[in-house]
Amino acid sequence: MKRFVVGVDGSESSRRALEWAVQQAALEDAAVEAVHAWHVPYVASGMGGMPFDLQMLADGARATLDTIVDSVDASSLSSPIERTVVEGPAARVLLDAASGADLAVVGSRGHGGFMGLLLGSVSQQVASHSTCPVVIIPADVEEQDPA
Repeated sequence: MKRFVVGVDGSESSRRALEWAVQQAALEDAAVEAVHAWHVPYVASGMGGMPFDLQMLADGARATLDTIVDSVDASSLSSPIERTVVEGPAARVLLDAASGADLAVVGSRGHGGFMGLLLGSVSQQVASHSTCPVVIIPADVEEQDPA
């Protein structure tokens, strides 16, 4: 069975990417895996003794993924969307997950980055380094320029 991997970061762009992947997977009888990467906030990295509840961060990441996956109608799929949460840099996590996949799908603008960029750094890295075909779902104009 074919396997499509979708990057989900909680943004509207990633929700649209998952919707697109589900529609395409239904046509090709493919399985869909929604992947969410999380990391300890950078501000905490340099604060030696500052305690961080890693389980709380992991639980928050799982909740973010569940919210997006639950918002998408996957009834046309032959199997439920697989949900994967991994600690690590988003691009690396997605590239690892997409290794051996038939397709990787990402949104072009997620959380983070500079608003003026048309292609987010994660989608750019996935497109540049993936071993499988990549589909990048563009952001809405309103999402790119909120002004």
